[in-house]
Amino acid sequence: MPPMPPILDIVGIAIFALSGAIVAAREKQTFVTMAFFALITGVGGGTVRDILIGAPVFWMRDPFTAPICLAMAFLVWFAPDRWWSPRLLAFADAAGLAAYAVLGTVKALRFDLPPATAILMGIVTGCVGGIIRDIIAGQPSILMRHEIYVTAAALSATLAAVGWFIGLPLAVLWIIATGAGFALRGAAIHWSLALPAYKTKP
Repeated sequence: MPPMPPILDIVGIAIFALSGAIVAAREKQTFVTMAFFALITGVGGGTVRDILIGAPVFWMRDPFTAPICLAMAFLVWFAPDRWWSPRLLAFADAAGLAAYAVLGTVKALRFDLPPATAILMGIVTGCVGGIIRDIIAGQPSILMRHEIYVTAAALSATLAAVGWFIGLPLAVLWIIATGAGFALRGAAIHWSLALPAYKTKP
């Protein structure tokens, strides 16, 4: 595994789990459903990545991941709704998206996957948990919206792969690749940036 500081790993899982729990809260679901949403959002992308690259699923033997997701469900269940500003959570999710895209890419490269495949695994790591959450909740998936989201993950993943192959120190790679993806997603949130949609041609 790349040397991602453990606290960043924990914070990333917590952010994604929190977003899943909040979706369940807004749908007026039970605590059991809320806990499930927290877990599936927190670990979904990494689980799919590990299965695809043939690695042990990262959270199965980790003593902290599942309790962190459960703690986020408890937090949402008992905390006032006014704590969860959509804008604040969007920026927090942007940070998790970029960091996990880098993590997934570097892990795939350490399993000797080709660069293009490793980049795709980075995108999967950052995006799939939220996609699964939206599908289960019956909400439009982020993939079906024009806003810049997957593109930000792709930017972080691509820069991580480039940095890996040119031999950047991993600490520098983390900062550049994560910062670029976060900046792009943050700009999209702030200015409502979106990719152009396909237009039917006569």
